[in-house]
Amino acid sequence: MVRTALGRTGIATAIMMLAMAGAVRAEAPSPLVPGQEIAGRAEARRLFDPQAMPGDYIKGRINVGEGRFDLDLVDGEGRHVRRLAEDATGVAEFQFVAGSAGERLAVTAGQAAGLYRLLIDRRITVAEQQAPPPAYLSPEIARMAASLARGETTDAFWKRIEERGTPLVEDGPDGTVIVTFLGRGAQRNIRLFGAPSGDHEELQRLDGSDIWFRSFAVPAGTRLSYQLAFDVPDLPGSARERRVAILSTARADPLNPHRWPAEAMDDYNQDSVLELPGAPPQPFVAASGAPQGTLSHIEMASRILGNSRDITIYRPPGFDPAHKDIVLLFMFDADQYLEKVPLPRILDTMIARGAVPPVVAVFVANPDRAARARELPGNADFADFMAGELYPRVLAETGIRPSAERTVLAGSSYGGLAAATVALRHPETFGAVLSMSGSFWWSPSGTPDDRKEYVAGLVAAAPAPPLRFFLSAGIFETGSGGTAGILDTSRHLRDVLQARGVPVIYRDYAGGHDYLVWQGAISDGLTALFPQR
Repeated sequence: MVRTALGRTGIATAIMMLAMAGAVRAEAPSPLVPGQEIAGRAEARRLFDPQAMPGDYIKGRINVGEGRFDLDLVDGEGRHVRRLAEDATGVAEFQFVAGSAGERLAVTAGQAAGLYRLLIDRRITVAEQQAPPPAYLSPEIARMAASLARGETTDAFWKRIEERGTPLVEDGPDGTVIVTFLGRGAQRNIRLFGAPSGDHEELQRLDGSDIWFRSFAVPAGTRLSYQLAFDVPDLPGSARERRVAILSTARADPLNPHRWPAEAMDDYNQDSVLELPGAPPQPFVAASGAPQGTLSHIEMASRILGNSRDITIYRPPGFDPAHKDIVLLFMFDADQYLEKVPLPRILDTMIARGAVPPVVAVFVANPDRAARARELPGNADFADFMAGELYPRVLAETGIRPSAERTVLAGSSYGGLAAATVALRHPETFGAVLSMSGSFWWSPSGTPDDRKEYVAGLVAAAPAPPLRFFLSAGIFETGSGGTAGILDTSRHLRDVLQARGVPVIYRDYAGGHDYLVWQGAISDGLTALFPQR
């Protein structure tokens, strides 16, 4: 052979052009069997037969030990079809679908001889290219899928479901429970609002039937509220606008008889309830016939904040402002804790049963949603309003004189965050924090990425505050997209408080970001922070 001064690119191009013109005749190819590795040492080109038929899927790799190689797919006449690896060194993986019988793999060396090993890892024929049958977490759904495959209808299934109600609950592995949410009657989609995953979840349609389902393995102590959204519209606009569209059709599950709150105006303003037998008791929620406290209302104008809000004050039955053990509770998000969570009734029952000392509760309303988002997360002015304006007004209205140790700030979500930040700014006034699913992922705009947990940073950077904490979070409140969620940040804050020697009680609940969970957690927090003597 006459060698020319052509460079590497020139050689490869010339060979390709000759092959495309049919001038390079294919020498006898070496058979290449899946799983059998063939080693080669080449200066030019060598052919291999993957023994593929049209439509076969081929996956393999070339492992280059020395030199550089191109790997091409050529037809039975040696004409170029596809470049699979170019100038390869090390390990280069490849895959293709055979287009015609007789296709070959061509290995072409670079400017100098080299060493390589060629291997076909998998060859899957057209007949074998079938997706595995779906694996169903729920045994009942798996049986139903088999019934549908036999041509049976869903009538008997729905009759059973209507008798027992939804969700479908079955025993799961390792002490878990398999919960399957079910829907019927949708045309396009059903979404689950309040899923154990902590996100909106799509229900799947079973084999083109009228059964829509989504299954989860959850702890045996799970308690949660949820809604189903039927045929949620797909809207143009931002991702948030499309996500919020779920609220347009979300409603209580038609097949679940357990709804909350019971007195809601309609099922769009009502949630369905799942409470597994192992869920922790909420002994103070139900009406008990206990003596009732009284509610009074004042309008509180703030010079600091430049706005005003409604304040509701709960006085316990037989209220005595001189009682030495009286507890003063400030509760954020007043509307939710006066209506959705019946906290006055809960306090009536707790006090009557001796679970807590007498409690005066101050329900702090938000002027509007925008004010809530502006005031509750780490707002120094709001903290000063609480300590310098609202607190003195409450003392004047009630005549009580509680110590800071017996004054507690309580809230959930942003309210739980506010309970911590207000107390950290004014521990001389507020000595206890009761935070339920506090938004401890929050940080002010512009905070560096390595300092995103604002409250944990405050605690770590300052002298240990004279405070006591009750923190709780739901195990379904995990983060997404690489962002820490409420569960992780609450646990981290617990660890930081413990490291600083600050008394902290922490509890996880098998639930999510949910008032149904918080209506029990508020009692747990009060009894933990203020046990009866």
